[in-house]
Amino acid sequence: MLIKRAADIKPSEITPQGIYVRRREFVAAAGALALGAASGLGVSGAQAQEAPKLKGFAKSKYSTTEKMNGINDVSGYVNYYEFGTDKSDPPVHAKRLKVQPWTVTVEGEVAKPRTFGIEELLKMQLEERVYRLRCVEAWSMVIPWIGFEFNRIAKLVEPTSKAKFVEFVTAYQPDNMPGVRLPVLDWPYVEGLRIDEAMHPLTILSLGMYDQVLPNQNGAPVRLVVPWKYGFKSGKSIVRIRFVEKQPRTAWEKANPQEYGFYSNVNPDVDHPRWSQRTEKRLPSFFANHKTQLFNGYGDQVGQMYAGLDLRKFY
Repeated sequence: MLIKRAADIKPSEITPQGIYVRRREFVAAAGALALGAASGLGVSGAQAQEAPKLKGFAKSKYSTTEKMNGINDVSGYVNYYEFGTDKSDPPVHAKRLKVQPWTVTVEGEVAKPRTFGIEELLKMQLEERVYRLRCVEAWSMVIPWIGFEFNRIAKLVEPTSKAKFVEFVTAYQPDNMPGVRLPVLDWPYVEGLRIDEAMHPLTILSLGMYDQVLPNQNGAPVRLVVPWKYGFKSGKSIVRIRFVEKQPRTAWEKANPQEYGFYSNVNPDVDHPRWSQRTEKRLPSFFANHKTQLFNGYGDQVGQMYAGLDLRKFY
């Protein structure tokens, strides 16, 4: 992947009945994850079709109406270097990922640092967001993520005025992740956003897709999704979130700062050194059958954040 560039309130008190996910459904989903971990089997590969269901989530006004890819496309063609560098590696090896117990610690420049268990995150007001995903490798998909806006977590921890950026740290399980034995990247995988990007309503933490919990190879049990940026900015299997004053150095920036920029906004006018970004292959097609859109087609929503910024220099 190369580039040049939200108190303990019951869900029923804040969300109309029929929209929120019932407590027993949260427990069932979390319990199923625990059972999978205890048995040594994650939701991976063909098992993705049999994953625990998420129910009662709302449909989002931010969803695209484009035709969605099937779950086999999304769970079978994956970049997750912790499990290998070939697209076929994660569906095979990610079953080893231990997803229970799972916590996400939120810390740094915040008034109320806090650690969230996966059960707490599942109690958030979830909604489905059908987003375009654009990989820096010039292929794309349309995926129905299930999650909640990242800004809801931020409001709970109350970032201070010093918080200018947000750093996302992903899981590091050497015994379960064969890919981390290779010096491909500086592990654990780290990504980052400006705080205004993180707080934007399009930025979500996803807990599922296709009405079910995330398959391991797609970033279970919780991952970041930032639809106007290249896919590698959406870190998988998040374990730690830090609000920081200085711009964090991300994994791919460390690996090759000339080709991997901090912003990584989808931009058809900024080519990769070895291929054009003007078109993309909408999988499962392997032909460049779509024109790439600036900010992956989300310019009306996010473009104002970059007014006056040289997108070629800050790639």
